[in-house]
Amino acid sequence: MTIGMIGLGRMGGNMVRRLLRGGHRCVVHDLNPQNVSALAAEGAIGAGSFEELVAKLEPPRAVWIMVPAGDATEQTVHALAQHLQRGDTIIDGGNSYFKDDVRRATELRQLGIHYLDVGTSGGIWGLDRGYCLMIGGPIDAVARLEPIFQTLAPGRGSIPPAPGRTKGGTAEQGYLHCGPEGAGHFVKMIHNGIEYGLMQAYAEGFDIFRNASSPSLPASYRYDLNLADIAEVWRRGSVVASWLLDLTASALSEDPSLAGYVGRVQDSGEGRWTVMAAVEEAVPADVLSASLYARFRSRQDHTFADKLLSAMRHQFGGHAEAPAPATVGNKP
Repeated sequence: MTIGMIGLGRMGGNMVRRLLRGGHRCVVHDLNPQNVSALAAEGAIGAGSFEELVAKLEPPRAVWIMVPAGDATEQTVHALAQHLQRGDTIIDGGNSYFKDDVRRATELRQLGIHYLDVGTSGGIWGLDRGYCLMIGGPIDAVARLEPIFQTLAPGRGSIPPAPGRTKGGTAEQGYLHCGPEGAGHFVKMIHNGIEYGLMQAYAEGFDIFRNASSPSLPASYRYDLNLADIAEVWRRGSVVASWLLDLTASALSEDPSLAGYVGRVQDSGEGRWTVMAAVEEAVPADVLSASLYARFRSRQDHTFADKLLSAMRHQFGGHAEAPAPATVGNKP
C-alpha cells in the first residue's frame, strides 16, 4: 500500500522504516531535508513540499501526520487539506486533544476528506516492537487502511490473549478501532494519564528504597539496597512486572545513582487532559491527579523519584528533561 508521512522525527521516521520493511511504498516530507534524504536512502520517496507529496500519491490518498500536537498539527492539517481531494484521508498520529479531532473531522468532512485520529504508543522502540494503535474515525476509512495498521502494530507475537478471552479481533494484534472521530486520541489520552500514575508509583517506591539507608533511621532498620537488582528480580514473576519496570531496570543498571538526570519532569499535556476529563465526568482520579501535580512540583524541587521519572521518559521515548525555569534576579 502507498502512504504519505509528514514528520520524520523519533517516531515518524521509525514508523516509515517499519512500513518499508513491510513492503509498503512511503512518500515522506519533513521540515528538515536531511531527515527526508536519510529515509530516501533507505527506500522511501522524498518530497520537498506538501504539494509534491500529494502529487506522488494516487487517489484515494492517505497521509499520516506525526508532528507535535497543537499549532503544528493544526497548521499541517489545514495546509495539507488544500491539496487533497474528496475521498482522501488525513491521519493524525500525534498526541492531539480529542476535542480538536472532533472539530477538525467536522471541518474536513465538509470537503469530503476523511480524518482519523490514531493514538500511537511505542516510543523509540516501536521500530522493532511495533506500535500500539488506538484508532478513531469512520469505519470505512479505517478498513481501507488496515494493511498499514497491521504492519505498524506488534501483531500477536508471543503474547497470548488474556485468560478467558474468546472474542478475537484486532486488539489481540495491537490495534483497535475505538470509535468515531476523537475516540482514538481519547483512549490514548487516558493511556498516558495511567502511564503517569504507574511511573509515579515506581518512582516513589524506589525513592523509599534509596532512603532506607538514611542515618536518621535506627541502625537496625537501615538497608543498603541494590536498586538495579531489585528492579531486575521484580521483572521475573512479580505482579508489578511491566515494560516500564524493564525500562526502570535498564536505567538503574546504566546509572545506579541517576547522576545524569536533574529530575525536572515534563508533561506532554495528556495527563492534564485526563484530569480535565475526570472533572467533566465527575470521576474521582486521585492517583492520576496526584501524579500530574508531582510533575509540576518536580520543576521546583528534585528528588531521586523525579530523576527516575526522567530516566523512564528518556528510556521509552527519548524525551529530554524539562528546561530549567527562567530566572529574574535570584527568584525562579
